[in-house]
Amino acid sequence: MRGKRFGTGVSLAAGALAVCGLAFAPTAAAVAPGTATVTADCGSYGGGEATLTATQNGTSATVTLTTSSVTAPVSIGQDSLVSELALVKAGGGTTVFKGTKNPAMAAGDPLEVGPLSGTVASGDSLEAYGGSLKVTAFGFITITCKATGPQAPGPFVFD
Repeated sequence: MRGKRFGTGVSLAAGALAVCGLAFAPTAAAVAPGTATVTADCGSYGGGEATLTATQNGTSATVTLTTSSVTAPVSIGQDSLVSELALVKAGGGTTVFKGTKNPAMAAGDPLEVGPLSGTVASGDSLEAYGGSLKVTAFGFITITCKATGPQAPGPFVFD
């Protein structure tokens, strides 16, 4: 009987610790909308619709951009593109997301960059229109894209 009570006490204590751990665990903040589309002009490299996907964890945020309107001109290795995405803040200024993350792409594959990392504050409202995307491959091929209108369904608003 004594062993059974000890086992029950340990189980109850472990359960209480698990509940406390959940209560104090950091939570991922939400960004709304999580995905938006924008139409962009990338000069001689083309242009068209692109999808932006944003995530947030506290003050850290990431944005991934994919588009079939701009394709890889040649084969590109994984994590070999240097990318910088500037999004415009509702109150003025910009927030820049940078990184070298990208999947491997064969010539003609849709362009995908990210997740690109940046820092946000609670309440930040960020919009692609008025900002830019700069992608550099092999140190000398640079693609610069600018949104031709507001993103839909609206700007990213961070918690």
